[in-house]
Amino acid sequence: MSYSRIAQEIAPSATVKVGTKVKELSMRGIKVIGFGMGEPDFDTPEHIKEAAIKAIRDGFTKYTPTSGMPELKEAICEKLWRDNKLKYSPSQVIVSCGAKQAILNIILVLCDKGDEVLIPSPYWVSYPEQVKMAGATPIFLKTWDENNFNISVELLENAITPKTKLLIMNSPSNPTGTVYSESELRKIVGYAVEKGLYVLSDEIYENIIYDGVKHASPASFGDEFMKKVITVNGFSKSYAMTGWRLGYAAGPKEVIEAATKIQDHVSSNANSIAQKAGLAALKGDQGSVAKMVEEFDKRRRYIVGRLNAIPDICCLTPRGAFYAFPNVSALYNRSIAGTIPKNPSHLVDLLLEKARIAFVPGEPFGSDNHIRISYATSMDAIEEGMDKLEKILSA
Repeated sequence: MSYSRIAQEIAPSATVKVGTKVKELSMRGIKVIGFGMGEPDFDTPEHIKEAAIKAIRDGFTKYTPTSGMPELKEAICEKLWRDNKLKYSPSQVIVSCGAKQAILNIILVLCDKGDEVLIPSPYWVSYPEQVKMAGATPIFLKTWDENNFNISVELLENAITPKTKLLIMNSPSNPTGTVYSESELRKIVGYAVEKGLYVLSDEIYENIIYDGVKHASPASFGDEFMKKVITVNGFSKSYAMTGWRLGYAAGPKEVIEAATKIQDHVSSNANSIAQKAGLAALKGDQGSVAKMVEEFDKRRRYIVGRLNAIPDICCLTPRGAFYAFPNVSALYNRSIAGTIPKNPSHLVDLLLEKARIAFVPGEPFGSDNHIRISYATSMDAIEEGMDKLEKILSA
């Protein structure tokens, strides 16, 4: 049987694969310390859950407009102005089933067969696969530990061709934790806009940021930026609402209208009950966000310290999100539990089998030198996992 181009070309999600493997082992009674999924271990705040319960009891269980219920879109516009100095009207906002769907919507609107999309590497695993779904070609802008995983205008200059249509920016970044300053974004995004590119700014981790670093939204830099930048955000990370599947995009009205047409035929509206919960999240007390980030910061500092204390591991301190992205390439030429790993995937499989700790290999993120470690788990689990890692590597 012959399958479609999309089914043949795209790869499964590496992060979901690791998470599924951990759950399978747990169901068999095998304890694994999981550092794979990018999912806050905190519960959704109570006032958000109560809003969803009330929506069910009030019978708010029918379709909403495809692009989202009007009051939620108004609240998103208020949030974007308050937090990001972005002036949008509800007609410039689409609410989707998670930021992941919002990103795919925008890529499908802007990209076609023969187009090229620039993606800083390392990257979130779904960017290149979604670009392939549109028939376009992902072009990777390679970065390294030495430059803090930051791209530059020079990289853009060398990569842009007549086929280039879109640049994807993700700050704070998954998997590296990189956060671009406003001045850096003005140069990079400004150059892309000057060359006629659209820019997709994925800001899902905007609230999870450390050391007094400030988040900047490129679309806020001026009218020319507003015409070319599409901002994507959501509720999963800031409000511990991963399973609620609620995200949004804001941008030029014609782009959002086209994205709405696509969503008409894919999912229609996002879950109506989740939309009511999202409204409560934006309108309600934001104290839970600050408390969660404070705890993530403690874990961040601890896990980076433990990793850098292990010989042959080097880990930059992330400035945002909740991932460590250590360079483990020095481990490839030494024996670990009787085996010499050759690459991140081999190393991750070895650590899962021998030490029962689960990480995500770097290859799906675009790196042969790193593994991704999510510290969105308890401090007890982090301590135990780092103890296991240190033990097997020192044996």
